Amino acid sequence: MAVKQIITGLMSYGMSGRVFHAPFIVGNEGFQLKAVVERTSKQIHLQYPEVVSYSSIQELLDDDEIELVIVNTPNDTHVEFATMALQAGKHVLIEKPFAPTAEQAKGLFDLGRKMNRLVLPYHNRRFDSDFQSLVEILQTGRVGKPVELHLRFDRFKPEIGVKIFKETKRPASGILYDLGSHLLDQTISIFGRPKSVTKILTKNRTHTQVDDYASIVLSYPRGLSVFITVSLLAANPQKSFVLHGTKGSFVKNRTDIQEQQLLNGMTPLTDDYGREAEGQEGILTEVQEDGLLVSEAIAASKGDYMHLFDAVFAAIRHNQPYFVSEDQILWQLEILEPSR
Repeated sequence: MAVKQIITGLMSYGMSGRVFHAPFIVGNEGFQLKAVVERTSKQIHLQYPEVVSYSSIQELLDDDEIELVIVNTPNDTHVEFATMALQAGKHVLIEKPFAPTAEQAKGLFDLGRKMNRLVLPYHNRRFDSDFQSLVEILQTGRVGKPVELHLRFDRFKPEIGVKIFKETKRPASGILYDLGSHLLDQTISIFGRPKSVTKILTKNRTHTQVDDYASIVLSYPRGLSVFITVSLLAANPQKSFVLHGTKGSFVKNRTDIQEQQLLNGMTPLTDDYGREAEGQEGILTEVQEDGLLVSEAIAASKGDYMHLFDAVFAAIRHNQPYFVSEDQILWQLEILEPSR
């Protein structure tokens, strides 16, 4: 039986459209990439000549064939454009950060229910190979009861970037919304809502208008503390995942290779896609019965963002629960909001 494809439109064909969306929509039999929005430079035909290039978002929304719209525009436009798409009768897949505030996010979910359309968050980093390693270690219980977890996203960009929406003071700008949303989603996906939060944001680059360093401490029941750090001024990036428990520790670098592979032109259907190179294994250190500590290299499973699009298809066509829940998004945004 032939698959009823989800006719899809992309609101932007910049870096995220070219790298994180188009290759997966085209490579997944459940989808057809019908159109993208390109306001000025027309590039989609160079890679996908059959795809329509609209010059405005309204043209995309007026296309009655399009069933799903991906909102991959600047952070402060997500709510406005997702609202327009829902009112046009489209399902929406919204990039991070989902919205500037939890109240706005709730408004989108409520509108989706009113319009009988799905509002789906795009959190692809749950399918990173390095994060999957952390999840697998926790599921096996090999470190015992988790006591302390550090998650970091380090970059070194001391100069003010050219993307105005990221570098000017506006809703959902700054490093905490940009990179911290990934790590908060990963944490919440494992442990749920924290019982308390401590948050630090600082501005360090010359002439910066937005935070370029942020640290969050999340306190959970049973003594677990989670430390999230994001920085644009880390010339020597530290370990990205450090887990300590009552029976051992697990340490791993940020080693997921998917983004670089996609930037290099590899498609997600290639055999080597998402496979970490040898020598990138995480290190698990366990206490033995005799009290000795023994370390072991743990190879990561294959990362694959295609799982996200499989989940989108299952949600729209088969009414299956989506892997990111409404509550998880609201909890995340309650923490990200400046009022906290």
